[in-house]
Amino acid sequence: MNLSFLEAVATDLLANHGNNLARLVVVFPNKRASLFLNEHLARKSQGPLWSPTYKTIRQLFCENSSRAVADDIKLVADLHRVYCQCTGSTETLDRFYGWGQLMLSDFDDVDKNRASADEVFRNVTHLHELDDTSYLTDEQRQVLQRFFSHFSPENDTELKRRFLCLWQHLGEIYHRYNAFLQTQGLAYEGALYREVAEGELDGLDADGYIFVGFNLLQGVERLLFQRLAQEGRAWFYWDFDRHYIQNTACEAGHYIRQHLEVFPNELDTHDDALYNNLRGEKHIRFISASTETLQARYVGEWLKTDGYIQAGRRTAVVLCDEDLLQTVVYSLPPEVENVNITTGFPLAQSPVHAFVVALIALQTAGRVDGTDQYRLHYIHPVLRHPYARLVSEESSALLARLEENHIYYPERDELICDEQLSLLFQDVEQGADGRNGFHVRLLQWLLEVLRLVGHGAQQGDDPLLKEAVFRMYTLLNRLTDLVAGGDLDVDLSTLQRLLMQLVQSSSIPFHGEPVVGVQIMGVLETRNLDFDNLLILSCNEGNMPRGVNDASFIPYALRKAHGLTTVDHKVAIYSYYFHRLLQRARNITILYNHSTEDGHTGEMSRFMLQWMVESGHHIERLALQAGQTPSRMQPQAVEKNANVMSALLHLQQLSPTALNRYLRCPVQFFYNTVAGIKEADAETEEIDNRTFGNIFHRCSQWIYEELMDASQLVTAEGIARLLEDQWTLQRIVDRAFNEELFKVADHRTRPPYNGLQLINRSVIISYLHQLLEIDRRLAPFKILGLERRVEASIEVQAGHQRHRMVIGGVVDRIDEVQHEGGCAIRVVDYKTGRVPTQRVGDLEAIFSTQNISARHTDYYLQAFLYSTIVRSSPEWNINRLPVSPALLFIQHASRDDYDPVLSLGKERVEDVEVYRSEFWERLHTLLNEIFNPRIPFTPTPDRRRCEHCSYRPLCER
Repeated sequence: MNLSFLEAVATDLLANHGNNLARLVVVFPNKRASLFLNEHLARKSQGPLWSPTYKTIRQLFCENSSRAVADDIKLVADLHRVYCQCTGSTETLDRFYGWGQLMLSDFDDVDKNRASADEVFRNVTHLHELDDTSYLTDEQRQVLQRFFSHFSPENDTELKRRFLCLWQHLGEIYHRYNAFLQTQGLAYEGALYREVAEGELDGLDADGYIFVGFNLLQGVERLLFQRLAQEGRAWFYWDFDRHYIQNTACEAGHYIRQHLEVFPNELDTHDDALYNNLRGEKHIRFISASTETLQARYVGEWLKTDGYIQAGRRTAVVLCDEDLLQTVVYSLPPEVENVNITTGFPLAQSPVHAFVVALIALQTAGRVDGTDQYRLHYIHPVLRHPYARLVSEESSALLARLEENHIYYPERDELICDEQLSLLFQDVEQGADGRNGFHVRLLQWLLEVLRLVGHGAQQGDDPLLKEAVFRMYTLLNRLTDLVAGGDLDVDLSTLQRLLMQLVQSSSIPFHGEPVVGVQIMGVLETRNLDFDNLLILSCNEGNMPRGVNDASFIPYALRKAHGLTTVDHKVAIYSYYFHRLLQRARNITILYNHSTEDGHTGEMSRFMLQWMVESGHHIERLALQAGQTPSRMQPQAVEKNANVMSALLHLQQLSPTALNRYLRCPVQFFYNTVAGIKEADAETEEIDNRTFGNIFHRCSQWIYEELMDASQLVTAEGIARLLEDQWTLQRIVDRAFNEELFKVADHRTRPPYNGLQLINRSVIISYLHQLLEIDRRLAPFKILGLERRVEASIEVQAGHQRHRMVIGGVVDRIDEVQHEGGCAIRVVDYKTGRVPTQRVGDLEAIFSTQNISARHTDYYLQAFLYSTIVRSSPEWNINRLPVSPALLFIQHASRDDYDPVLSLGKERVEDVEVYRSEFWERLHTLLNEIFNPRIPFTPTPDRRRCEHCSYRPLCER
């Protein structure tokens, strides 16, 4: 490996200051480099070593101020208070928060660059105030004149007027805000830095300050460096390469070129071994990949190359997109025994984040207003979460009981099985005083639940769980203090958004030996560090340089004129990071995502393109492809072996639904009916088509049971009276909801309906009205049966033996009606769905596997089966009356001449007896096929039926 920068710094420090460095302070841009420098010093020193003190530049400023930097939420809340005082605005903190952060960022930038707030925020509505611009350079004066020309009186718009009106107050807000923070002993970072840099340096009492590896220096840093240098107590070590220092067109050297003139380098800038490495021998590969995950998976393969694992800390994997960390960690090969991860695990990706989100939802949207009830939909995520078992051992049993009994709106008393669950389902509204009182109670409750989780975690050996819970507890505790102290008075949605912002910006540190093993780090952690073997992931435009947010109240032209930070500064910073990282590495592999999906631009970084043009190195271009070729999963047939035939022969009955399932897909019939694998019921309070139909059928059954007289006759007068009695209809519908949806046995109670349930309730009531209107035109008629089972015994051939079974099901309604030819029986099936789009022409079509959905031949098969059974049944048809199959489509039955009786082709089925022989012959053929051991259960050729099939994962193997 070439001489590393920190090795050179260590050698020079020992040569100039000896082994006693105790009175020196070494200052870095970040903390990581200090560990490596200390290791170099210990290795290179001859004899005992008194180590220097290591600080980051932030620590240097903060430790020499009597004030503390407040957290961002506190700062914005205080800024809102001052803003309202200065402007007389009544805008709430909720609405102010977003652009309050923007204003605070501008104030911070003004102070860090030591700009005059009065000049930056001067009242530009009076242009004559700019007459005296002696403090500006000619270039700055020209920039300002171009900007202000856009605000001439003749070019005044409402947006510009409001902007200028706000700007009138920014100077006042700035001064009053800083004064207000000072009374509390607080500051934002820029104000604190400026106060230290411009004030007395009594706290900086070390013999010397060693500034190592800086790039961009803001105004406050530059001033501090100058003052210490003038006192002879500052020495500077700059990390760069001659290639981009001498090339003025390369942004990477923009700042260091300026600094070298003012702060001379302690190292020899002519030393080729240290400062002329970019043109040295390098093996460089640029690799494109189609996904981020594919890049992360490549890490394992790359590490096994040419002893990169054995190189330990001289090998680094750098993540331009730190969201790849989790995938990269899982992709490390088992040969990697030591690894140092500097980026930290994102708290937002930890289970504790999901748990807290579920807890907040439980106590807000999950509560039924004005009651002690909770919605099962919001209880599920809490009790199913792994942390629920750390709260209470009864959590799993409680959830199982709720699901088994279909309790969608349990009372709090039903949920409290032990003391811990009493806390979990605590009423946080009780005793809460106003909005802020509720927020305090909610946050305190979250803290108590996390304490339980943390206590339970102590019994285990999962360090990530313990650290994640601690981090989340710390964030919630700080938020609680702000709300309880009155600093944060916002609505619930804003409070949740702020909490999520805190979580997104927090990470869980990995503990280990930093200078041992392969290094996995983000871009910022690479400053001052050098590696032999370098793998950079996701080096896309937008990641390198990082997409910069240049939103500001201060326009670009004014920022540039007053020396504030602009997008140009940020690009130059990332250019330096990129080039500095590569300058001493020998084996360089850079991956980028060429896909344009999921927010990716599909472009390699501009710095990669720059290297291809300017570096003079041969760069190998490759494309990364998955090692597996996707193959389409094909459904497999099921042979009727001895076990399958045994299961078939154990079937004692078949329903029309089972037969229709076979016609749709024999394999689906096997899994559902033969193997007995039932589709899971959706544990939700929402209404699917099946539940909707069940509720309607229950209602119609109870309605006609009330309408029938002792002789089972239904009259038009009785129907009319019921139509006028809205309360009875609603009572019946609510009772059906209780039974079919809420699973509540007590008909006197009515669980609260949500919005969708109320809509469905109204639709069902309207359908019942429609049904009653149809039957009022038909009355009088006699009800022979409601929701009654009709069935017949049938014998089928199963290989070499005969198998007898029952076939049939439940009929919605059997009635006897009058018509011109006399009396007839109808076997009626209610349908709440759509009318078939194609006509069924004959019985062959009913047993066809084609166009089942378009023609709804499954409805026909069921109706014909029930009708033929009723036709010959002495129980239902003692007088041998004609029987007609009927499908009553409620939605489409408003016409006065509507007739639900089925037709084959254009011929109305007046009596199903005409079709009995052919129907049962085809039914026997179908059943014999099902029980034929030589005919396997084959998948449907219509793959569209597979798209929503519950058995697809079993079938495609």
